[in-house]
Amino acid sequence: MARKIGGVIAALAVWMIVVTVVGGVMRASWPAYAQVAEAMTFTLPMMLARLAIGAAATLAAGYVTAVITPSAIARVMPGVILLMAFIPIHVGIWEKFPIWYHLTFLLSLVPLTWAGGRVAVTGPASSRSSSGGIRRGGTTPGQDHSQAMSRASRA
Repeated sequence: MARKIGGVIAALAVWMIVVTVVGGVMRASWPAYAQVAEAMTFTLPMMLARLAIGAAATLAAGYVTAVITPSAIARVMPGVILLMAFIPIHVGIWEKFPIWYHLTFLLSLVPLTWAGGRVAVTGPASSRSSSGGIRRGGTTPGQDHSQAMSRASRA
């Protein structure tokens, strides 16, 4: 249980660190963004950059949780907690952003947390063999092409 709780706490800390650091870099390197940040009168590229930062932070949170605990429920909890925390915030700033922005941010929190955890558990999407080479034809070690084709035709 302590490991599950620790994984969730670590994930939330990572989320905050990523958002704070990358957001600070964005403010420092994008003067126009820094100028409108207080009033939240962002342009489309600024809103997309904010969503990208949130997505990266959420993926990182899911990844960290999965590295710490194998619990599937614990791996999505950071997303659930972030969703519960951000719903009232987004209700309060509803008029400042278009609806697509709110929905994109809020509805992506749980799936992106899950996806980050999935990457930690299964590895990147590319299929590499244990020797580092890319497997061709969807076969696994010890499986010939005809077995792979047979498996594919049943799917």
